[in-house]
Amino acid sequence: MARWLVIAPHPDDETLGAGALIAETARSGRLHGIVYLTDGTGSHPPGTAGLARARQREAGHALHRLGGDRSMIDCLGWKDANPHPRDGLEFRRAAQRLGAWLRDRRIDAIAVSDVQEHHCDHVAAWHLAQAAIRHARRGVTLFSYHVWGTAPGEACRRYHTCRMPPARRRQALRAHRSQLSPLFGDGFRLDTRTQRMPAADCLTLRRRLS
Repeated sequence: MARWLVIAPHPDDETLGAGALIAETARSGRLHGIVYLTDGTGSHPPGTAGLARARQREAGHALHRLGGDRSMIDCLGWKDANPHPRDGLEFRRAAQRLGAWLRDRRIDAIAVSDVQEHHCDHVAAWHLAQAAIRHARRGVTLFSYHVWGTAPGEACRRYHTCRMPPARRRQALRAHRSQLSPLFGDGFRLDTRTQRMPAADCLTLRRRLS
């Protein structure tokens, strides 16, 4: 009955990488928060009006469709595609804030984007999760999920979630209209292959920190 926190670099990563985990833990009352690293505005040209607010709303709709509560969402508001350096003050402050959050809510497990993902925000989320666990001063199991990459070799221990109806996961992803349609003009579009998500998540056990 672990208490889970999901850390997502951008809105839509929660569904692509951890949608089945969110659905499973929300259903059993074990989901205790989702933290977004950025507002996701890097997916469109700079200054696209209303994009940050829209992406936050979309995240709330997606979480609701997965069975979670919008009140669980917290956004750190980092600049998209330009994360704070790990030796900088803003990174340390975020790690301390998340560490207190882990401690106060007695979080047992974190799911975060994998360090081997090719996007800088995904890598930053991974390092932030590690730093937050150190600040929390409690044992927290760290798992990685995979959005753009694949799970590492068989030598790694895995956690397989329960299967969820594929239609439900697709419905949650469709809440992210800014990434699927020309709603905000020219910008990033999730390709069709990426939208074909599996019914279950395969999380990689990275390590237990304290």
